[in-house]
Amino acid sequence: MLLLIAGLLLFLVNHSVRFYADDWRTRFIADKGEMAWKGLYSVVSLVSLVLIVYGYGASRADPVFLWNPPVWTRHAASLLVLLAFFLVVAAFIPRNHIKAAIGHPMFAGVKLWAFAHLMANGRLGDVLLFGSFLVWAIAGFSISRKRDRRNGVTYEQGTLVGTSLVSVLGTVAFAVFAFVLHQVLIGVAPF
Repeated sequence: MLLLIAGLLLFLVNHSVRFYADDWRTRFIADKGEMAWKGLYSVVSLVSLVLIVYGYGASRADPVFLWNPPVWTRHAASLLVLLAFFLVVAAFIPRNHIKAAIGHPMFAGVKLWAFAHLMANGRLGDVLLFGSFLVWAIAGFSISRKRDRRNGVTYEQGTLVGTSLVSVLGTVAFAVFAFVLHQVLIGVAPF
């Protein structure tokens, strides 16, 4: 469990630098260059992901059950994760209505993904993993929206083409992950 916690702390602190140390990040990039920042960021992310994956796997091998979720929560989680995929894809597709309305669809997608998995899983490792991501995404969304309002940030108006692309790519990404990759990478078949 300690590896999972260490990995989560490292990953979430690394992915939160803009929230608590944006000036330091800006100085680092100015002094050492953007490539040095991206290299450091990537190495820390990779190490933390390895710790999370290994720690989460160990927590599943020796589980501590907190509750036994009803079967319907798995079905509801699948629907919520589909919506989460739309939100995450919307973060990368320009000029879509979702990003225009929400501003930070990546954080919203992570919130929905984490909530869905918390609802459908009742082990301590699940609560640590998905609960940490849920708290981080809630904080990140709130901080980012406040920063946008303070700086007068506006988002491109959405178009039918952009939003349609989000729907198609989100559905395809969800299908590939749910029906193939989730089993291969996580060891659990959602369907």
